Amino acid sequence: MKLCIIFPPLPFGWTPVAPPILEYLAALTRRFDPSIEIKLISASATPNAFDDLECDMAAISILTPTSVPGYRIAEKLRARGITVVFGGMHASAMPEEAKQYGDAVVIGEAETSWPQVLQDYHNGTLKPFYKGEQIPLDDLPTPLYGMLQDKHQFRILNTSRGCPYNCTFCSVKPFYGADIRFRPIDHVVRDVAAIPEKMYINGDENIWWQGFEQRATDMFTALKGSGKKWMGFGSLRPVMTPAGSRMLKAARECGMLTVWVGWDSISDASLTEYKADGKIGVDRERAIKTLRDHGIDVSLFYMLGGRTDSLDDFKRSVEVADRLGVSMHPSLLVPYPGTELRRQYEPYLYKELGWEYYSGAYALFEHPDPAMTPEVREEQFYKSSLEILSLGRILGHMRHVPLSGFPYAHIISLMNQLPVRKGMKICYEQWKLDSPALRCKQRLG
Repeated sequence: MKLCIIFPPLPFGWTPVAPPILEYLAALTRRFDPSIEIKLISASATPNAFDDLECDMAAISILTPTSVPGYRIAEKLRARGITVVFGGMHASAMPEEAKQYGDAVVIGEAETSWPQVLQDYHNGTLKPFYKGEQIPLDDLPTPLYGMLQDKHQFRILNTSRGCPYNCTFCSVKPFYGADIRFRPIDHVVRDVAAIPEKMYINGDENIWWQGFEQRATDMFTALKGSGKKWMGFGSLRPVMTPAGSRMLKAARECGMLTVWVGWDSISDASLTEYKADGKIGVDRERAIKTLRDHGIDVSLFYMLGGRTDSLDDFKRSVEVADRLGVSMHPSLLVPYPGTELRRQYEPYLYKELGWEYYSGAYALFEHPDPAMTPEVREEQFYKSSLEILSLGRILGHMRHVPLSGFPYAHIISLMNQLPVRKGMKICYEQWKLDSPALRCKQRLG
């Protein structure tokens, strides 16, 4: 049997980060049946890989903004007699939709369902839907790191699943559940050692959870001898707990350079509206300072244009970047399927806009403020983003990056911002060429 595992192209082009599902699903497959021939395709890196692709089955993992290109790939493959199985967050949230374009859909996590998919395909009894269980993470295989050779320079490691917070915009809790499930620390150490590069990304929703600071500290201490540098995603509340300082010291000593923080909203009112204040804490600016005092650089992710946001928030985002001396990565608010936010925003959605617009660069819903038209929100998003990503600010940020991370943290900071700036400029120019009347027609139907 020949199996192809596919990650469709991202909206803004190629990135140097290898999609983690590819090498991990390859490992699950090999554990089940080592005789299966496996080919991995990251479509952003190799967009023409499907022209002469030969396989018996294709597994396509889709996120919401990659679902439309994923469906197009599936149509081409099925026309040539290739069986298509969908999985991933979007397929799990919209299984009936995904089934229209494929032969089967895996809902949820793959560990308990993927071997059954392979067995049923072999027996000629493939079912339309498979439901994965949320099981303990004490027996996950090491991803086949290095199997994907398409110019990717960073691998992603996962050490836990689940999220107890109730942020209305987030897909993680609906997909992975509310209980935090940790992997054994020795398995994490094993997988870090298997990563071929000297730098990696911890892809957990949160690398440190409030109430589990000691577990994070123990993991960082165990990783101290890896000799590798890394980046990760972390919330702010645990940083300010009594155990926070010791935890951050251990993180820095085991090679942590940068933490990507969900700032989530410029407006405190929107932060409360999104129920995201629980993970932020009471003084998020002080938490940022604490991180940097421990030698860890900070990048903030936040959303603009929500129904409780104002035009001033676009300008204030630039002020926050300058005041805190951090890199910032905005998006327009996206009501992803399966989230509480989508249920809340359902009456206001521009329903004629397809999933390809769910990239964080389009206004997707009506706003109660007449001044916040879709075109105004989109233009202000581009203008404020490009102002934050000006060369002067990017280079100026270098003096705020902790010297303890030199030169790796400084290189990472540039790699995080310069490609985004380039892509943002290209998208803005394309946005200006698009007809405002056409966008209006698409929204109104």
